[in-house]
Amino acid sequence: MQQEQQVGLYQPETIADALGVLSELGPRGSVLAGGTWIMRAPLRHEQMVPGYVAISRIPELHQVEVTDDHVKVGCGVTHTQLARALEAMPQMRGLVAAAGDAANPAIRQAATVGGNLCSVDFQAADLVPALLCQGAEVELAASEGRQRMALGEFLEIRGTLQPGSLLLHVLIPRRDVISAHARLPLRKAGDYPVTIVSAAVERGADGTIGEVAIAVGSVEETARRWGRLEQAISGLSLDPDLVHQHAVALADEFTGREGPEVPGWYRVQVLPTLVRRVFEKLQNT
Repeated sequence: MQQEQQVGLYQPETIADALGVLSELGPRGSVLAGGTWIMRAPLRHEQMVPGYVAISRIPELHQVEVTDDHVKVGCGVTHTQLARALEAMPQMRGLVAAAGDAANPAIRQAATVGGNLCSVDFQAADLVPALLCQGAEVELAASEGRQRMALGEFLEIRGTLQPGSLLLHVLIPRRDVISAHARLPLRKAGDYPVTIVSAAVERGADGTIGEVAIAVGSVEETARRWGRLEQAISGLSLDPDLVHQHAVALADEFTGREGPEVPGWYRVQVLPTLVRRVFEKLQNT
């Protein structure tokens, strides 16, 4: 009979203590925030690690700090907390929608910002594209110190971070933009979307599209900005049909990931429709 693996739980009360435990555990340890991804590891036939370092007792990581220049979000902030903290900020409507509509109410009250960003194998995270189009940065800590980097860069390296690293905060610049978020869930896929689109647009005085950021999630293995579409529609009128036409013409640059819920080609096929929905929301803002 196979012996059950013993799993330890550590509950440090400071960032320094958390880093110390993570450094000591090395590859045998992992950070535990809301636990919504980790607790289903057995369903994915993944082995639990020997030690989990919970961040629930570190106050700094559960705060949302709003200043004139930016919003600083702790990695332990839940989706529900994030939506409530930002609901009075019009430029953050896309991010509020991403946090407030993700998964289901029970998951939203437990799942954290850090968990959404750090779960490499969870491709359907709503917050990732919403934060990408807001130009977010992340702050990381390790034994040698702290560093900041663009979220897009973090997504590329998150699977190779050294053991003992800890995501501390997400920093979102406050800009004069309008933003929106759209997701396409399928009942067969549960609460997670097969395609996600977020956008943030600086609207010109004449109603045209100024600087624009469009991010796509759940279609490929990693969420990313849609640079070619951004370039194609910059300076055009804020017309959902016109933007949809450009999205149709450019969608073939994506290679949809295969999954048990839908085939990859379907994710790409519905992508322009999601783009239209996002720009309809922006047009009505």
